[in-house]
Amino acid sequence: MKKNYLILSVAALALGFISFQRTGNVEVEKFLAKNQHKNANGAQSAKTGAPGENNCTQCHTGTPPQSGATENTFVLLSGFTPVTSYTPGATYNVSLSMASAPAKKGFQATALSSSDVMAGTFTGQVVGGTSVSSSGGRQYANHTSASNTSSNMTWLWTWTAPATNVGDVTFYVATNSANNNLADSGDQIYISQHIVGSTASIDENESAKTNFAAGYNAETNAVKIDFTSLNAGEMFFNLVDMNGRSVFTYELGNAQIGKNTTSVKLPSDLKNGVYFVNVFVNNTPMSAKIQVQK
Repeated sequence: MKKNYLILSVAALALGFISFQRTGNVEVEKFLAKNQHKNANGAQSAKTGAPGENNCTQCHTGTPPQSGATENTFVLLSGFTPVTSYTPGATYNVSLSMASAPAKKGFQATALSSSDVMAGTFTGQVVGGTSVSSSGGRQYANHTSASNTSSNMTWLWTWTAPATNVGDVTFYVATNSANNNLADSGDQIYISQHIVGSTASIDENESAKTNFAAGYNAETNAVKIDFTSLNAGEMFFNLVDMNGRSVFTYELGNAQIGKNTTSVKLPSDLKNGVYFVNVFVNNTPMSAKIQVQK
């Protein structure tokens, strides 16, 4: 009888030990599942705050997300020239930096059309400290382990615009100003949106409303611009070639309400050809085609 009690006791201890191991494994698995996103090589996908997505505060606790309007510095570049609109099918560089320049930081970004579907494609850049992930039909640009510890880091990646005009494209950006305490607390998340228009949507009807006209003068190598503006505001000149590349930009100063006439001197090394003259007044676009023939 004592042997039976002994066998039962050993069996109970064994079952208890197995149960403890399984419970411990479950807790470890829960911990790993909760913390698997804690990776210096980019966040889990779909954490930009875009429609239908969470943001970085799902993982980094402590404070609600803050507006990144002044924190997230987003620039779309054609080569090294800032642009405010895209040409379908053209490829651009995307630049992102943080105004506060934290010593530990990260980001994630996506680009969506007005239908909330992926607009174009991303490609990461090793030198730019970025990689690309995918989820649910969307692509995400992320920081890498080599780019999240430099306070003066500017992240760079490439964006190929949609092959056809999809209208405005919104870049959804989430950045993390981390305190580097090796935990998920005390970090500050900044959310911002950046809208890029399409040069293809700048049509003749819109230009007709403003009587926009642009003409090239070979003697002065300059473009003369005439238009009527209903609003006063800053003017921006952007010259785009037939391949969708921005080849020259210029700040025109301020437009006045009513008739506006100005002239823009073009670079001496600009090649002969057909170009689109895009002028923006407070982000309102106007466009005309010109022939450069020196």
